[in-house]
Amino acid sequence: MSNESSRRHDVRLKNVVKEFGPWTAVDNISLTIKGGEFFSLLGPSGCGKSTSLSMIGGFELPTSGAIYLGGEDVTRLPPYRRDVNTVFQSYALFPHLNIFENVAFGLRRKGLPKAEIESRVEEMLGLVDLASFAKRKPGQLSGGQQQRVALARALVNRPKLLLLDEPLGALDLKLRKQMQLELKRIQSEIGITFLFVTHDQEEAMAMSDRLAVMSHGRIEQVGTPAEVYDHPVTEFVASFLGASNLIPGEVVERGAETATVKLEDGAVVKLPASALKVDGRDVKIGVRPEKFHILQPGEAAEPGWNEIEATGGVSVYLGVSHQYMMESRTGRPLSVYAQNSGRDGELAPGATVRLAWNPAHTFAVGSNSIQAEGE
Repeated sequence: MSNESSRRHDVRLKNVVKEFGPWTAVDNISLTIKGGEFFSLLGPSGCGKSTSLSMIGGFELPTSGAIYLGGEDVTRLPPYRRDVNTVFQSYALFPHLNIFENVAFGLRRKGLPKAEIESRVEEMLGLVDLASFAKRKPGQLSGGQQQRVALARALVNRPKLLLLDEPLGALDLKLRKQMQLELKRIQSEIGITFLFVTHDQEEAMAMSDRLAVMSHGRIEQVGTPAEVYDHPVTEFVASFLGASNLIPGEVVERGAETATVKLEDGAVVKLPASALKVDGRDVKIGVRPEKFHILQPGEAAEPGWNEIEATGGVSVYLGVSHQYMMESRTGRPLSVYAQNSGRDGELAPGATVRLAWNPAHTFAVGSNSIQAEGE
């Protein structure tokens, strides 16, 4: 996609606030979504993600701040004046119309020529793999198929931006995973900007080019799934996006390339200086469960790796891995995922082990949330 085309599709929020009486649903957020991106707003219920989506779509007006679509200030424009379409969790298909007419409905209201309507509807039904279902009624389709009809109905209008508000929430787990791949494929093929709202971390990680993690009406962090997962900047992000082990410690050295932290149990660990963005000496060191390596008796850690001592506890066998609940020497719970390679036996409860990990897989957070700028 050209730079000029991308700029036309940009979405920008500048210092947007939304208040409902005494309650602030969206608290001064600024964010830029690039043209052609699959972007997700991720967070728990009540964090402000759906309200943000509603303001972009024009269904809610911000209390203050500005919203730009393609460089145009649309803050006070009604939904029909914005080149945007929305797909909700409830598909709202017309039960008395067949699938072709459901998709064609908006085009017929615009008064487009019959030949153009037929061409565009057939194109969209082919895109969502429902060309052979054109004459069926919605009640004859599965939930996943109905969801694709709703998607085709939104895309047939050729919007520059498609808003998706938890559209997979009504599907079972297997269908959700199938539709995640379908949505990503469709977005890649047509190249328009998708803004997806979800509380499901795995869903956001699987589909997004970038995502914003929200909490209490604020943006905690913006980045690619890998950036946000491997390098969370707040304790909330670290805990919400997958499992994390957070261990309190004190910074003892800040070097140009490497920082040193003394943990609460006395162990001294290293991490990249770039990962230590917390002011002050008190921090929490973070390690994802799959980054730990359980050292066997007599086994030495890789040169330069961090190492702590732990006690084995309850384990869960999940086929591809064993998941262990352990404790540090101070009694702090630790979660450890050990890949099932078939070589090592299950760790006995109460056994003392050493856990080693690459310093590059260490992050540090403070306990306070911060506002992340999404420009």
